[in-house]
Amino acid sequence: MNWIKKNSLGIILCIAIASLSSFLATLNIGSFSLEIIGAPVFAILTGMIISLAMPSLSGKETLKDGIKFTSKKILQWAVIILGFSLNLSTILKVGGKSLPVIISTISISLITAFVLMKVLKINKKTACLIGVGSSICGGSAIAATAPVIDADDEDVAQAISVIFLFNVLAALIFPQFGHAIGLGSEGFAIFAGTAVNDTSSVTAAASTAEGIYGVDGILSSAVTVKLTRTLAIIPITLALAVYRTHQAKKSGNQAGNFSMKKIFPFFILFFIGASVITTVVGLILENAFTVFYNEHFISFAKWLAKFFIAMAMCAIGLNTNIVKLIKNGKKPILLGLCCWIAITAVSIGVQLLSGVYYTNI
Repeated sequence: MNWIKKNSLGIILCIAIASLSSFLATLNIGSFSLEIIGAPVFAILTGMIISLAMPSLSGKETLKDGIKFTSKKILQWAVIILGFSLNLSTILKVGGKSLPVIISTISISLITAFVLMKVLKINKKTACLIGVGSSICGGSAIAATAPVIDADDEDVAQAISVIFLFNVLAALIFPQFGHAIGLGSEGFAIFAGTAVNDTSSVTAAASTAEGIYGVDGILSSAVTVKLTRTLAIIPITLALAVYRTHQAKKSGNQAGNFSMKKIFPFFILFFIGASVITTVVGLILENAFTVFYNEHFISFAKWLAKFFIAMAMCAIGLNTNIVKLIKNGKKPILLGLCCWIAITAVSIGVQLLSGVYYTNI
C-alpha cells in the first residue's frame, strides 16, 4: 500500500501523457503520417514542455517517486516485453544475409561515436547512447543501454532528440535516394533495415519504397533486418557492463562499493528469455495456439513495449531542462549526423562489395 501511495500519481501522469502521445502518433497531416515521429518522441517533448512551464512539478513529493520509477523500471520492462516480438529462428534464417552489413554499420557507428567523443569533448554517456542508438535500433537500444551505463535523464533526452531528427530525415529521404542510386528492392530493404534507426521510421521508409519500386516484400524484409539488428542489444549491453566494472576497479572503486552484480543488466536476460519463448512457440507448436500467439499476443507485446517506452520518455522529459538541452545540443547533433552519414555510406558500400546491391525481391 505504501508503494502505491508513493508511486501511483506519478505513474498515472506518465500514463496520461503516453496515451495522448500514442494518439498523436496515429494522426496524419495531409500526406505526412505522424507515426514517423512516434509516440516516444511526442511523450518526451510533452514532458519537457510541461517541465519548462511548471518546473517544480516533477519535484513534488506526490509525483517524483512515480516519475522516477517510470523512467527507470518501466523502461527496463519495455525492453523485456520487446523480446516477445523476436523469433530468433525466423530472424537468423531471413536476416542472416544482412549480417555483414549489420556488423559493419554497428561497428562504424560505435567507432565514429568514440572518436568524435574524444575530438569534440562530448559527455561520454551521451556519446555512447547516440552511438548505440544510431547503430542498433534507436529508442529501444537507448532504453536498454541507459541503465547499464547509469545515464541520467538529460543524457537520454539528448540522445533521443538526436536520433529522432535523423530518423525523420531518413524516412523522408531514403526511399527516393535508394531508388535514384540504383539500389535493388532487396538491397533497399537491407539498406532501410540497417541505416534507419527506429522501427516506425524503417516501416515508413520501406512502405514508401514499395510504392516507388512497385513491388511487395520490401517492408517485411526491412523489418526482419531491423529485428535482426535489434539482437545486437544483447552483446553491446553486456560488453558495456563488463567495461564499466573494469573501469571502476581500475580507478580504485573495488572496496565493495562497485561490482558487476550491481550493474549487470539482468533485464537483458529476461529479454533473451522472452525471445526464446517466442522462438520455441514458433518451432514446436503447430496449432491454433501458435496462430493466436503470433497474431494477437505478439501484436499486443509490441504495442505494450512501445507504450511503456512512451511512458518512460515522458518521465525523462519531465526531469529534463529543455533550455539546457537546446543550449548543449550542437555537438551531439554533429555526432549524430556523422554517425548517420557513416552508417549510410557503409551500408551501401558493403552491399556493393557483397553483391546484394542490385538484387531484387
